Amino acid sequence: MAMSVDEEASTAILNRLRRAQGQLAGVIAMIEAGRDCKDVVTQLAAVSRALDRAGFKIVASGMRQCMAAADGETPPMSEAELEKLFLALA
Repeated sequence: MAMSVDEEASTAILNRLRRAQGQLAGVIAMIEAGRDCKDVVTQLAAVSRALDRAGFKIVASGMRQCMAAADGETPPMSEAELEKLFLALA
């Protein structure tokens, strides 16, 4: 089922993903430069949090659509499917 996200949420999600992309590039550069393990892990954790927040925002924004299919043809997601989707981010 395709999920549409409102424009405001989409902007926030894309900003988070771009931030994560920049942080990940920074982590790669840190590893290539032989930086301290603690610094690398700290930045890697920041990337992970940014990705998690983007995922949670997508799920939260699309919850209404997931509960009731917009096209009338696709069955709505069950509670078990929604739970599995949330747990995939945990």
